[in-house]
Amino acid sequence: MKKGYIRLLIFEFLICIVLFLNSFVWNILSNHVMNIFLLGLIVLFRVFFGLEKDRHRYSKIVLMDVFIFLLVFFMLYYIFGIVITFAKSGNYYTIEGFRNFILPTFAFVVLREFFRYNVMCKASGNKIAIVVSIIMFIWIDITNVIFYTKFISSYNAFMFIALTLMPSISNNIAYSYITMVTGYKPVILFDLVMSLYYYLMPIVPNPNDYLASIIKLFVPLILCYRTFIFFRKSRDEEIDRNYMKPRYGWLIFSCAITVLLVYFTSGYFSYWAIAVASGSMSPNINKGDVAIIKKIDDVSKIKKGDVLAFNYENVTIIHRVINIARDRDKYYFYTKGDANKNEDNFSIEEDMIIGVSKVRVPWVGIPTVWLNEL
Repeated sequence: MKKGYIRLLIFEFLICIVLFLNSFVWNILSNHVMNIFLLGLIVLFRVFFGLEKDRHRYSKIVLMDVFIFLLVFFMLYYIFGIVITFAKSGNYYTIEGFRNFILPTFAFVVLREFFRYNVMCKASGNKIAIVVSIIMFIWIDITNVIFYTKFISSYNAFMFIALTLMPSISNNIAYSYITMVTGYKPVILFDLVMSLYYYLMPIVPNPNDYLASIIKLFVPLILCYRTFIFFRKSRDEEIDRNYMKPRYGWLIFSCAITVLLVYFTSGYFSYWAIAVASGSMSPNINKGDVAIIKKIDDVSKIKKGDVLAFNYENVTIIHRVINIARDRDKYYFYTKGDANKNEDNFSIEEDMIIGVSKVRVPWVGIPTVWLNEL
């Protein structure tokens, strides 16, 4: 083994010792401290090994592919959100949200991927060095999770493996391969979007933990496979130019559809979709149907017999209006599920109302039942 590889392995071994201590003894590499740690590693790497410049020939093409891939993913993800339901993200558009969540995540992704690129450049050509490098980056991802996970039962160990370890292995294998063949820019773009969308979108799909882990496990591998297929064949400059032309059409189409879907599911339009997770409105609206909701600006227009969508204790309910009361300028609506014997034991006020449902799409939400009952 060449001396350069041995020096790299020693460097990575020392980093793994620090991560081991952070995982099982003390936990100081969190948030801003982890970013400082990564910055220090880059400085040390520059001193001992030197930094590499990103001169990959196909970087721009792959960047375009990654961007289109992300648009298509979110287009499908938000369509699937109609099935798995949505959740409102917190308000991160504040100084505190930017300082504590958005900025640290942005810095972590950029520093980690720049460090990964330089490490993988030095490790390239030696399988042992590549494997050890990937293990090191997996440990960087999960070191803090290990510290806070209580391995007191086989269930805790299974949850850690299924929800944290396996997605991290998948991500780092995919990121390391893409970095070696395309440079760090496509991976930074992909991981920034996947890491920050929750903080930036007003409403996001709400998968359970198992489904979220499956998404984290397979989406990077699909992108990795696309990259592998692209680089399996050599391309000259003329083919490169021809390859880019149809991508602009896909980019415009995917971007437009994705924006429309996000606006539709976020409730910015007059209509939006909600998956029905119970059979309380059968047979008119069945469990697994998707109800199309029309937003109501004037609650005085709501009549007896209307199917009302409203929020009650952070749960979206769709029931029929059976009575309306008015006290001065306030309206109170009383509802009942068509399949229920008794009316709801609470009244609905104006600020609880989402809208009125007049159209349903049968069966589309059936996977919601399966996923929520896992």
